[in-house]
Amino acid sequence: QVRLVESGGGLVQAGGSLRLSCAASESVFRFNGMGWYRQAPGKQRDVVATITTGGSTNYGDSVKGRFTISRDNAKNTVYLQMNSLKPEDTAVYYCNVLKGLNVYWGQGTQVTVSS
Repeated sequence: QVRLVESGGGLVQAGGSLRLSCAASESVFRFNGMGWYRQAPGKQRDVVATITTGGSTNYGDSVKGRFTISRDNAKNTVYLQMNSLKPEDTAVYYCNVLKGLNVYWGQGTQVTVSS
């Protein structure tokens, strides 16, 4: 099974920046795609950003222009650079991998944006 470990969450003031990391247990080239999702209390888990093995990216409407997903193939790691953070971005952020027909999730990391 694929193991995913997120890190980099924390507390930041509105307008600040934060970078999340997701380290995978195997080469990212074995994955159909990787991504970041988030879930706030009482809300659905929504897509934040995704990246394919070919490097194509997609973003949720609420984060376009502010967040950037990237990948370091040598480190088997995907990143989420979050800029211009808003209180509405407060959520648990989860790393996600699609491998074949299987979906894998990390344990999540808390991001809290204060106003």
